[in-house]
Amino acid sequence: MSRPPQVANIPGPITPARRPHTRFPANATDCHAHVFGPWPRYGVVEGAAYVPPDNVLDDYVTMLGTIGCGRGVLVQPSVYGIDNRAIVDAIAANVVPLRGIAVVAPDVSDRELERLHAAGFRGIRINIHSATRGLSLADAPSLAARIKPLGWHLQFYADLRANPEACDVIAKLPIDCVLDHFLKVPAAGGVESPAFRSLLDLLRHDHVWAKLMGPYFISDERGFGDTTPLARAMVKVAPDRLLWGTDWPHPGAREKMTDDGDLADLLAQWVPDESVRNRILVDNPARLYDFR
Repeated sequence: MSRPPQVANIPGPITPARRPHTRFPANATDCHAHVFGPWPRYGVVEGAAYVPPDNVLDDYVTMLGTIGCGRGVLVQPSVYGIDNRAIVDAIAANVVPLRGIAVVAPDVSDRELERLHAAGFRGIRINIHSATRGLSLADAPSLAARIKPLGWHLQFYADLRANPEACDVIAKLPIDCVLDHFLKVPAAGGVESPAFRSLLDLLRHDHVWAKLMGPYFISDERGFGDTTPLARAMVKVAPDRLLWGTDWPHPGAREKMTDDGDLADLLAQWVPDESVRNRILVDNPARLYDFR
């Protein structure tokens, strides 16, 4: 029985991306992106919170070349559920060095974890913010124990204001943990807001990392200038455990869709020290994602 056609209900990225003014170093890594399509090879789960247009690997690689990234990390989007084939196939294409972050069932088998490891995956995403149902915070301790022998990490997408309990759970986990999207802490509250202070306290744990990315999730300012104090405060706390990502093709940006060249230049505003910026773009990702 054939499936109905997939009709996109969110915009795609701005193309072509603008070449940024900021020059990235060799092996700079985009640590958070997604690939979608082509339909019908990869279709979203029933009840998905959004339906993306096709944004395929070749489109992503073109964007990487424009902004100056030589490596990428593809994160399983909520709308694909536990079907990680799109990332498996993208890594196997071997166009540029890629790693993957999977979404799995809570009772995923050891055999499946080993298969994904061989395919280039290095972590599992726990997404408790998306409207598309996925793994929960309660799944984190058991999954952490399962993936620790593989050297994997857990990646968390949560809203710290709605889920303050996430801090206690993440702080106690025995493996590396990565925080997405500033944990949705609003930039307008500034660095002294209780939510941002909680984020910084969490980041002080040696096993906690964070991605500087997704300013449109936390800012309503044109150019996202109010995110800069937050990013710089995070750099002071954990320069060796910060990463950067585009979030291409920006499924959550909607009316705030931003050119990837602008996002690359925003990183230079967040991290004006070139040596620290290079650590965030090259050295830190190489360690966490096992780029060799």
